[in-house]
Amino acid sequence: MSINPKRTIRELKELRELTADANGAQRLAWSDTWLKARGWFETKLAGLPVEHHLDAAGNRWLTLRGESPRALLIGSHLDSVPNGGWLDGCLGELAGLEILRRFADEFDGRPPVTIRLVDWADEEGARFGRSLLGSSAFAGTDSIEADRGRTDKDGIRLDAALRRCGVDIDRFPAARRERENAAAYLELHIEQGPVLESLGLPLGVVLGTKGVERHAITFHGQEAHSGSTPMNARRDALAAAAKLALEIRNIAGRHSDAVCTMGSVKTFPGIVTAVVGRCEATLDQRDLDAAILAQMYREAREAGERFAAEEGCSVEWAKIWNIEPVPFHTDLVELCEAAVRETVGSAIRLPSGPLHDAAEVARAGIPTVMMFVQSLRGISHNKIEDTKEEHLELAVAALDRLASKTAEWILRS
Repeated sequence: MSINPKRTIRELKELRELTADANGAQRLAWSDTWLKARGWFETKLAGLPVEHHLDAAGNRWLTLRGESPRALLIGSHLDSVPNGGWLDGCLGELAGLEILRRFADEFDGRPPVTIRLVDWADEEGARFGRSLLGSSAFAGTDSIEADRGRTDKDGIRLDAALRRCGVDIDRFPAARRERENAAAYLELHIEQGPVLESLGLPLGVVLGTKGVERHAITFHGQEAHSGSTPMNARRDALAAAAKLALEIRNIAGRHSDAVCTMGSVKTFPGIVTAVVGRCEATLDQRDLDAAILAQMYREAREAGERFAAEEGCSVEWAKIWNIEPVPFHTDLVELCEAAVRETVGSAIRLPSGPLHDAAEVARAGIPTVMMFVQSLRGISHNKIEDTKEEHLELAVAALDRLASKTAEWILRS
């Protein structure tokens, strides 16, 4: 049996029908809808000669035993952001399932290498603010003590939400056992950006994931009545933050692939009749070059101090989280490029701005590569997220080629 990309598209639509509403996908990790999606996925395993289990971090593993115990891992995630799209995460998971089927059929249930498909738990971090939760436990980069007390908008603790789903956060380190015999990891994902569409290309080869510096910034000024305080006497914390929000555009613009985002701003007392006395903001900076990332952070801090002084304010910085740039394996990047060229005739290499579980796998020392498929309008994390169906079919076909090439590479290496 050859792969059937049209079946992957049918299954993606079936999952959308089951777990989305008028506002988009609602597969928030550790929610009833996410559990429903996982239960639906399990029904697709009927007749496949695979073993399946959940590891200590709630990651689901399907294993097709091969002649060699050395394993080719293919993975993605079924969880979504609230009001998300129909492809983010689940495309890679269902494409991986189709490839698993093909290996099982072509080799009568015993391929040359072991094939493992993983559905990572809580890639998005949308509910508790901790992205890559399951894959970080696998990689040994988990932060249990910092994470266990995180709460969602309803005040539910992360460790309590996990327990409800049968996962004990204190057992996370046991998930590292799944790394045994892992020889390579592949992940297919929508691009979530506009580059491939702007170039008229359906597929791309991912060089690695950009590093991230994420900080909380608090500007302290002086609350005062908005009607009686002259403009030249104000110590407006929002004014200082606003200047920095504009300056980070210039900082990013000095570096070709860098991005800077001030994605959250809260003002206090937050009423129309008061000058802002305190402004809390968040800054997210990303680049594939660690030196450039560090330079951008220094520039942002210097600018923040300058703007605070100009507005008669003070400023505090606190690190929220960071991850270093993660380049993918050179051999697998070349194999991915060959697979894309053979499928569509040309290939481009590009970095990933968004984080992916693949970065955590690569941090664990496992050779890794990702493939992107074009996103229409570059939109993701939104109900209008979309990709042409012909491009989805090409993506499944190219990933299958890459899986075969990688299995051969594993046997040679």
